[in-house]
Amino acid sequence: MKLADLHLHTHFSDGTYSPEELAAHARAQGLDAVALTDHDSVEGCERMETACTKEGLEFIPGAELTAEVTGQEVHILGYWMDLSFERLRVELQHFQGVRQQRVREMVTQLNDNGVNLSESLVLSLAQCEAPGRLHVARALVQQGFARDHDQAFDKFLKRGRPGFVPKARMKAQDAVGLIQEAGGVAVLAHPGLYRNDSLIGKLKDAGIDGLECWHTRHSPEVSENYSRKAADLDLVATGGSDCHGMAKGQPLIGRVKLPYPQVEALRARRSRRVS
Repeated sequence: MKLADLHLHTHFSDGTYSPEELAAHARAQGLDAVALTDHDSVEGCERMETACTKEGLEFIPGAELTAEVTGQEVHILGYWMDLSFERLRVELQHFQGVRQQRVREMVTQLNDNGVNLSESLVLSLAQCEAPGRLHVARALVQQGFARDHDQAFDKFLKRGRPGFVPKARMKAQDAVGLIQEAGGVAVLAHPGLYRNDSLIGKLKDAGIDGLECWHTRHSPEVSENYSRKAADLDLVATGGSDCHGMAKGQPLIGRVKLPYPQVEALRARRSRRVS
């Protein structure tokens, strides 16, 4: 049976792998289809498509949008969107600008608290349009303010710490609508991490298409629970590793291998909408 991973990141957001490196790792792990889901960005999709063609992989363009439901942050995965769709491009450019401003505010706050972190270093480490806290963490480690990324977050970047700046988010129903208006399908990422399953019903009402049941931070029992919920709500059960390369200490690609019939089910959901 063919296998897929529908949640992968490159250095075009907060991963460390290039599209070419990611595609090569996917092939080495025995995957047949992959989706690139960088945060609030489709910047790497063109290169990823070329790299996947070279490796003999099916490529699914995507993005992971930052959203909120009743004040709680959630991540919405969008697949098969028309990347040239004007409103999608406008919205992504807006949130990339917001991300860049957030990084500047983090650095300013850290500087004001005696942490002489260089903004230029953070942005040079990011080298993308959608920087985030992980890039600030890398800079803190590189400049010797933290021994590793975990300590950087715990000491400086978590809520209540001197470098924390809240993230701007779109309403989840707007994110779902944007993805579908662009011809794509919308999936709630890693529902087990929110510890609030009432969100799923609200997103079902907003028209979401699927639920990411299999994820590296879901236990087998949690994955099975969400698979049942997806079936009960007529949502497509999907999965992905959420690989960020070496950004979080070890590459996660290969930890989740989604049976290809789930990809076909998600594609069928899209076909019913756009036909």
